[in-house]
Parts: sequence; structure tokens; C-alpha cells
Amino acid sequence: MSEFIVSARKYRPATFQSVVGQQSITSTLKNAIERGQLAHAYLFCGPRGVGKTTCARIFAKAINCLSPIGAEACNECESCRAFNEGRSMNIHELDAASNNSVDDIRSLIEQVRIMPQIGKYSLFIIDEVHMLSSQAFNAFLKTLEEPPRHAVFILATTEKHKIIPTILSRCQVYDFNRIRVEDSVAYLRYIADKEGVRYDEESLNLIAQKADGGMRDALSMFDKAVSFCNADLQYKQVAQTLNVLDYDTYFTMTEQLLAGDYTQALIRFDEVLAKGFSGQTFMAGLNQHMRDLLLAKGPAITLIELTGTLLERYRRQAESCSTEFLFGAISILTDADGRIKQSSNQRLLVELGLMKIASLGKKKNDDTPLEEHYTLPDLPSTITTAGGSAIVSQPAQPAPAPQSAEQPAPVAPKVAAPAEQSTSSRETASEPAPRPIAGARRSSIAGMSITSMMNSLSQSAAQPAESQSVKEPVITDIDEGCEQKITDKRQAVLDAILNERPRFVVAFERMKVCGNIIEVEVPSQTLYEEIMRSKTEILLLIARTAGVNGTMDLKINVNEVVRAARPIKLEDRIRHMNEKNPMLLELKKVLDMEYE
Repeated sequence: MSEFIVSARKYRPATFQSVVGQQSITSTLKNAIERGQLAHAYLFCGPRGVGKTTCARIFAKAINCLSPIGAEACNECESCRAFNEGRSMNIHELDAASNNSVDDIRSLIEQVRIMPQIGKYSLFIIDEVHMLSSQAFNAFLKTLEEPPRHAVFILATTEKHKIIPTILSRCQVYDFNRIRVEDSVAYLRYIADKEGVRYDEESLNLIAQKADGGMRDALSMFDKAVSFCNADLQYKQVAQTLNVLDYDTYFTMTEQLLAGDYTQALIRFDEVLAKGFSGQTFMAGLNQHMRDLLLAKGPAITLIELTGTLLERYRRQAESCSTEFLFGAISILTDADGRIKQSSNQRLLVELGLMKIASLGKKKNDDTPLEEHYTLPDLPSTITTAGGSAIVSQPAQPAPAPQSAEQPAPVAPKVAAPAEQSTSSRETASEPAPRPIAGARRSSIAGMSITSMMNSLSQSAAQPAESQSVKEPVITDIDEGCEQKITDKRQAVLDAILNERPRFVVAFERMKVCGNIIEVEVPSQTLYEEIMRSKTEILLLIARTAGVNGTMDLKINVNEVVRAARPIKLEDRIRHMNEKNPMLLELKKVLDMEYE
């Protein structure tokens, strides 16, 4: 029986070309070798298992090769053979995790002085360099900055943030990326073919995703799966040995949720728990599945780290899912994932989330048009008159069937037919619309001011009953001379605002009028909200002062740079405060106070 070598060692890259997923870094190192532009110190940093130490060894062997082929080592010369056989005296590897003291660095500095025996350079590869103590870093600084011409340092670490800035500034820093799922699957496929292992695409995808960007982890899982499956990788068995939920679980769960069948979804979730998986693991996986389905609905499908038939399966299921369903499911799952650690009943929390998602699927499958679910009733339009009475115009009702002579016509309610209203009510309807009652709740409708709404309602109420039997669209009138009128009466408008609302002057002093839209800038969010609350009152004030007959709108922008063009006088503030609360003047006299 031959000696077994794990795949991570057996298939460790020996050339730049065979390094997986780090093309930008290997290209840079190859160009540096070919041009002879070698730095004295390099720092390789990145996640575990992405090729930092491997690239350091390939780089060290290549720059000492006596007969290089371009930027690659020849593997034939004495220097290459010594390195491959582990007897090279020019390439030194140091584990900083176990040699992290000042004395260890002193020994390293003594070795740096020794000239290389074969080749041009002595290379020192220091792995996990972030484990050095602060004293060891400081002892290493001078040598790292000005080493002998024959010395090259290659530092490797998984935690770049722990390296002190003085070390970083002395090195060329190379950040290694996580290896993409596609690259990992391609390399696993290559190794499986070399080893004669049968496999399916889903198995390799599952291993690559579980490795989370680390090739060493992927190769270790591959060896474990091969041992469990007896050199025949089947998706179900691979998922079992890696202790992960298979894709079928999420595809089936999504189909049940789409159908609105929450009962089967809960049963499926119970099966997941029976296998030993936690509710949080299941929920995170289902959330990722929904995210991938959402991406599969458009050109963003390239962001899904899957290949082959599995990617096509996602595309097919995405076609049956609406965007609203997927957005709702992701929102529900994300919210539940944030609360599951604090929940005293995690299972119930996940089940509640599944039932909410199933309700989204049931609503999608309902054949009743959405308008029938959410039809709003026709609301009456009311105008309150000065006398306290109300004129109500109801929506047009279908004409009643003719009554026979024997049956008396039913008496209609007084508010049902505007034609039956009293003469006094009609006369009050023809009067101009009153100003809004102080303290009443104000509302605005996009594209129509309160003034135009009240005018429209007044005109509607003044029309005969016969004309109201047919609904006509409300026509919003715009005063064509609105801009010119406000510009001509600009000072009068500012004086009126100063009288009524002194705090608003800072905004309206720089107002711009474009057509029927007034645009102002305010210096704070507080003033913005205050003006918005009084928007209707201000527009009515401007319209009355400038003589505008038509709709107007107010656009407010928050700009903290804005300051008042002229300060508001103390007398104006005092007059406004006294108008609001006459007791202030009495209080001033009693306390014998002065205005400041």
C-alpha cells in the first residue's frame, strides 16, 4: 500500500501558472523577476488557504534559479533541485508563531549576514508575522529597512491589521483575494480527473462554497468526501459528510412557500431540525437561496457563485417567483435573523417567518384582481361654512327605477341630493372659500394646492343637481401671471410673512418663483418641518397678497449654509409674541423686565 499524501500537499502549485485565483499577483511577481526589479521586503496578506506561502516559495525558487525560463524556475539546476529536495541553504522559513521573541529575531539578523552559497539571494520567509511581539518588531525594523544586497524578506500573515505601520511602510504589500467558487470547482475537477474520482457538479459546488474561498480547506473537504463516498462523489452523501443542508431542501421549501402551503413548509422545517441543524443555520441558508433567486431573474445572475446545471436550476425556479415575493421573503428572513439570538423560542420565530412568507405566496396565487381587494369607497367632499353648516356632495348614484302610482316614492335623505338643499345653503356655497380653521389638520395632495381643491369643491357645490349626475375630471387652473404677480409684490409678500410668521422670513427672502412653484431654502430641518406644517396657510397668504388666482406649490430645500439676508428686528419678534400671548406684556410689567 503506497503512502497517502493529502491533496493539499500533493497538488500544491509549483509554478506561477498553476496558482489558482491570484492571477494579478502572480503576473506582478513575474514581471518583477523578468525586469530585475526586486524589492528587499514583501508582505503577503489575505485569508487562510489562498496561496500566500505557496507564492512565497515559488517566488523564492524563481529568483534564485540559475537557468530561469522567463519568470518560471527551471526545476533542473542545482538551486531548484536543492529547494525541491528540502536541502537549500539559501531559502529559510521561519514560523513567527513559535519564534516571536527578541532573541529569535537576533538569530535571524545573524543569519542575514551570511552570503548565499548558490544563486544570488538569501531569502527569508516569515510566516504568521503578526505573531511577533512588539519588541521583536522593533528589533527587526532596522534590518528590514536596510538589509544586505543579497537578502530578501517575504512576510506572510492572515491579520494585516495587527502589523505595525512602521513594518508596513518598509514592505511591498500584496493583498490575496478569496478564491472564487468557479476557480475552486475547476481545480477540484482537475484533481478528481487526475485521481480517477467520479463526481457530479453539485458535489464540487457544495465543497467549494463550504470552503469559503480557501483552496486548502476545499482540498481537505475533497479528501474527506472521497473517503466517505468511496471515490464516487454523490451530492446527497457529500452534503451529509460536510454537515450542510443540500440545495434540494431549499428548492423544495421555496416551492411550498410559493404555493402558500405553510403546513408542508413547517413539516419540512421539522425534518431539518431532526437532522441536527439549528434554526439559524436553516434561515441563513434560505435567505441566501432567496437572494440567489432574485439575482437569477436578470443580468445579475453572474453574481451567483454557482456553475453548470445548478445555475440553470436557479434560473428555472426564479421564473416562477415574482420580484415582490422574493423581496418580501428576504426582508422577513433578514429581520428574523437579527432577532433569533435574543429569542427565547427560536423555533417559533422561524416558523412564524415561514408562515409570513407562505402568505405572500398565497396572495400571489390568488386569482382575484388586486383592485377588488383594495377598492376604496367614494368619499364625500365637504366644505365647512362660516355658519357651521356643511354642504356635502355625494358621488353620483344610479337613477332609481320609476315608481308605480300605488307606491309612494321613498323619502331621500337630506344630504343625498344637492338639489333638495335649502336656498340659504346654495347661497353660502357661492361665497368664496373660507380660510382654513386655525389648528385644523392640514393635508396636501401632490400636484394640487389646498386653494385649488377648495375652489374646485366650491364650483362643484354651486352647480345644479342635474350636472352632478355625470362625473367630470377636476381641472386644475394655473394663473399664467403667477410668477410676475409674486415678483411685483415681492416686498409686500415678505412684509405679510414677517407680520404673520417672522421665523419664515429667512427662507422667503431668497425665494425663487418659477411659474406657479415657489422654491425656498431653509437652514435647518426644524424650520423645514415648521414651514411644511404651515404650508397651506403660507400659500393662501401669498396668493391673497399678490392677487394670484390659481394653484400654487411650495418646494423647500434644506441648506445649512443659508443665513438671513437681513436680521429680524427685535420689535417684530416682540409684536409677534404679544399677538400670540397677550399675557406676556402683563408679565413684563409685573416682573419689571426689559426686552433683550
